Amino acid sequence: MAESSDTAPSSETRAPIEFYFDFSSPYGYLAAHKIDDIARLYGRTVDWKPVLLGVIFKSTGAQPLLDIPLKGAYAHRDMERTARFLGVPLAFPEVMPFPSIPAARAVYWIKDQDADLAATVARALYDEAFGKGGDIRDAEVVVRIAAEHGVDADALTAALGDPAVKERLKFEVEAALQAGVCGSPFFVVDGEPFWGADRLDHVERWLATGGW
Repeated sequence: MAESSDTAPSSETRAPIEFYFDFSSPYGYLAAHKIDDIARLYGRTVDWKPVLLGVIFKSTGAQPLLDIPLKGAYAHRDMERTARFLGVPLAFPEVMPFPSIPAARAVYWIKDQDADLAATVARALYDEAFGKGGDIRDAEVVVRIAAEHGVDADALTAALGDPAVKERLKFEVEAALQAGVCGSPFFVVDGEPFWGADRLDHVERWLATGGW
């Protein structure tokens, strides 16, 4: 690990690392297991921001990585290898990619009340999907997992059907597009964008040095 720079801004002025991800992204899951540790080394927090890759792909013309001939087979192998390298469990859900709208809505609703709890729930949802190979497509599953971490199940169930919560997710995805987010995981450090779990080393070096 690189040492933090003596010229780094004080903890009071250090902006959070923006972490954009889709719950159906295996590389996003792997990054989710590392980004908080990296942030803590440099006195940063992480702003967890779920997005919808389906919407982003409409703008970029991309398609789900695992569905691409040749590249998909390699990516599957690389994801498994990377998980072993990081010491992170990896089990693919039966449906890939899967719709992640309820999970994303839940995180934003919880985040408005308690950002730390929202991050905890996001990690738990990711672990259910890719740590256990579980199915988090349904709102009932999302509510159950959130409730296990202290979220009011009835309130969250009502929120997931609230038009305002639905609009919030649409707004956040559009804001991500405007910010240049083109995939998952995607990080922004003091205005500098980094795309991909394989850029975590660059994220850390940027934090340590202030950029290059």
